[in-house]
Amino acid sequence: MFEDLKGRKAVITGSTSGIGLAFAEGLAKMGVDITLNGFGDQGEIEDNRARIAGETGVDVRYDGADMTKPQEIRDLIKGAEAAHGRVDILVNNAGIQKVAPIDEYDDEVWDRIIAINLTSNYHTIKAALPGMKERKFGRIVNIASAHGLVASPFKSAYNAAKHGVVGLTKTVALEAAEFGVTCNAICPGFTLTPLLEAQMADNAKARGITEEEAKAKLLNDAHATKEFVTYDNLVGMLAYLCSDAGSGATGYPYAVDAGWTAH
Repeated sequence: MFEDLKGRKAVITGSTSGIGLAFAEGLAKMGVDITLNGFGDQGEIEDNRARIAGETGVDVRYDGADMTKPQEIRDLIKGAEAAHGRVDILVNNAGIQKVAPIDEYDDEVWDRIIAINLTSNYHTIKAALPGMKERKFGRIVNIASAHGLVASPFKSAYNAAKHGVVGLTKTVALEAAEFGVTCNAICPGFTLTPLLEAQMADNAKARGITEEEAKAKLLNDAHATKEFVTYDNLVGMLAYLCSDAGSGATGYPYAVDAGWTAH
């Protein structure tokens, strides 16, 4: 179905683990050359890079740009353009989380969450969009979370950043619409990632319950299906939005959230 993706070039921030790594694996299987980005154990990152390249036959490179540093973000895009000739697909997936009451929130943590989860999207888009407009093709997908549509307690910085991502998505879509460039957001529900595992531990502590109770509460309170969203669910949506089939979709936050925001 997504044969038109073959030969495209993608940059995926926050793609060394979790959802971002699943996005990289999924697009690579469809023939997309990939620039990975993120932190982690360098040996593990190289193992994943080599594995994806070996399994799919596409070119997979890694750039360790820090999403809190604008110049490194600009260099990330320039490096991808130099290595692959262009950036067709930009997936802004990098994100961090901290769960705490707002009156106990750490100021430096707030600033870091806003920088990585929201402001980095501005910098990547600003760097990649001119080339996309010139070529009359581009797919920008921002990973906003269901928390870009609804709020939860103890997540003030994350909620604020992800709501901001949705607003940014709409604005970029309007500005780029006449240049063959789409900009959409994917709003995942709870997905079992390393970030969520850490979040559940923090949430359990904040609420004075066990981690298993916190996990059950997440699903019972949020997901109509009572199941976690899977990586395959999210990769399918990403592929659609990046493909020719998704060319008519722009400026919208697509919920892949097991019915959460239908409440």
